[in-house]
Amino acid sequence: MYDVIVVGAGYAGAVSARQLADKGKKVLILEKRNHIGGNAFDEPDEHEILIHTYGPHIFHTSSKEVYDFLGKFTEWRLYHHKVVGNVYGKFIPIPFNINSIRLVYNEYKANNLIEKLINEYGRETAIPILQLRANKDEDIRELAEYVYENIFVKYTGKQWGVAPEEIDEAVTARVPVILTEQDGYFTDDYQAMPRDGYTRLFERMLSHPNIEVRLNIDAKDCIKLEGGQIFFECIEFDGDVIYTGMIDELFERCFGALPYRSLRFEFEHYHKESYQPEAVVNYTVDEDFTRITEFKKMTGQQAAGTTIVKEYSLNFEPDTELIPYYAILNDENKALYEKYFNLASRYKNLYLLGRLAEYKYYNMDAITKKALELCERMV
Repeated sequence: MYDVIVVGAGYAGAVSARQLADKGKKVLILEKRNHIGGNAFDEPDEHEILIHTYGPHIFHTSSKEVYDFLGKFTEWRLYHHKVVGNVYGKFIPIPFNINSIRLVYNEYKANNLIEKLINEYGRETAIPILQLRANKDEDIRELAEYVYENIFVKYTGKQWGVAPEEIDEAVTARVPVILTEQDGYFTDDYQAMPRDGYTRLFERMLSHPNIEVRLNIDAKDCIKLEGGQIFFECIEFDGDVIYTGMIDELFERCFGALPYRSLRFEFEHYHKESYQPEAVVNYTVDEDFTRITEFKKMTGQQAAGTTIVKEYSLNFEPDTELIPYYAILNDENKALYEKYFNLASRYKNLYLLGRLAEYKYYNMDAITKKALELCERMV
């Protein structure tokens, strides 16, 4: 009855389903939640403000292929994302840049630092903060320490629940100092938001005669892996399975649970036009929450009042209502993942795709591209 079963209706699952359906495959999607769209799901709150239920999602990519593919299901609204950090009441552009330096230091010291940095690294260069801390110049090291202490270390500690030196370099490299006067969080060629929201984008993507979606279905209740064979509803399934959920859960955590970070959200509504200067403000020092998002500033929605969300980071605990968001990438956890990956490799028609199944970080554009590439190989 089905050529492919896809577990999960987020980006990885939905893009795969649509691409395979367009190529004539009959696809069944099993989704544990009561909605499609995964963590990109958005909906109006009780005040009719469009909110991102699982935290802010800002689309950006340098891939025209990805931009055009998703553009088939939405009209894009151009959006240049800016982030500032609230450092003891002062709003400083993040990533830390030339404008940030001028806000922190007096004119003479700022100009001296900027000249040194440009001479050594060149304009428009992004330098990881940990690299700057190792610089031989005392002034540059002083700047690096300021950024490290006030922008990076406490924020990272809240976000990951560990000391920064314990975090994989792929994560710390995402917090650079950029030698530019252009404020902006991303540098991709295409930066936009779906004009009608992410949920509507997914609805259009999955509207296809070859796609069936079943919500409120836990895949582990109907899919069994045994002896190199996959069984669906107690019958051997000889089609392909694309799995986008937690890989340790797929194998009943037989080697132990893979650690993840989770998030808790507190939504608040205010009867005023604006709450903060930018859509996202990172709280990099003493506050318990990591950031505040004001949705109207991302979506461009015109409405009375405004809704914000405060974001708290905490450890994921299996078999609770918590949702796994980020893999904790260190050598021990990577080794544990390899055990599950090797187990999954015994099933020739099982494909692992996405943050949870591959235990790695993906932006929305990257997982879209990965899904498109996987489908090409499968077909």
